[in-house]
Amino acid sequence: MTETENRSEGPAAFRSGFISIVGKPNVGKSTLLNHLLGEKIAPVSKKPQTTREVIHGIRTDETSQIIFIDTPGMHKPKDALGELMVQEIKRTLGEADIIYFVVEPQPKDEESERFLGLLKDFRGSVFLLINKVDELEDKSRMLPVIDHYQRLFEFKEFVPISALRKIALDTLLEVTRKYLPVHPPYFPADMISDRPIRDIVKELIREKVVRFTGEEIPYVTAVSVEEMSERDDGLIEIHANIFVDKESQKGILIGKGGTKIKQIGQAARQDLERFLGGHVYLDLRVKVLPGWKNDPSRLKDFGYSS
Repeated sequence: MTETENRSEGPAAFRSGFISIVGKPNVGKSTLLNHLLGEKIAPVSKKPQTTREVIHGIRTDETSQIIFIDTPGMHKPKDALGELMVQEIKRTLGEADIIYFVVEPQPKDEESERFLGLLKDFRGSVFLLINKVDELEDKSRMLPVIDHYQRLFEFKEFVPISALRKIALDTLLEVTRKYLPVHPPYFPADMISDRPIRDIVKELIREKVVRFTGEEIPYVTAVSVEEMSERDDGLIEIHANIFVDKESQKGILIGKGGTKIKQIGQAARQDLERFLGGHVYLDLRVKVLPGWKNDPSRLKDFGYSS
């Protein structure tokens, strides 16, 4: 009898569990989470460290509830914020029943391989997800990748996917359910995240800062939602501050004649209206807060705390 068959408690048994999605920056973890949920709750960008906080997404159907844990990209920290991000990754490994270790379809990736040591003491099941397979013209190139990682770690499953193109995500969910513990649901069936709405709003705004600014600005910004309320006419009013490290960065973020902050605000508002299901008035202000990335009290204020 296989391990999967041994875990089975019959076809009617409801299964619930936690899955931590880990991997190096920009490998597609947040895109995967959003498409598995069918709802955008995690920020997505081609730039590293778009995700700074652990994000829980909940998918419930008639037979299972899967709580996905999207984590910041694995990296060598350079400041107090980076240290907190790495601590968060390590903490989520202790919460998970299954780990999705996400890599790109290349046979040698030292940056990804360096972090396999974090998984050596994990007692649950680890899946290797080879993402971005839509970029491969010759699908046989996946075989050396699977063979290489198989030699490095004892993965329970190898699943080639494309998070962006939604390729093989149904297959991934089907395989995942077989490894989930038999357990009643942890959350109500209509919940898609256990994070406060303000936290998701903050991250969706910060995603646009990352997307529409240059190399330096995304890594010296933090977002704080100061006020969020619904008017009598149904309009959702959101006032948020974007903090930067230097006065010169403030000028870049605002842009000539306010063009850059307007671009960020318009794109953020569109995502927020889809997420919140109503019309949004979004007021963004840029403020300078020197040294915030190495100030424990400021990091705590912005929600980055261990």
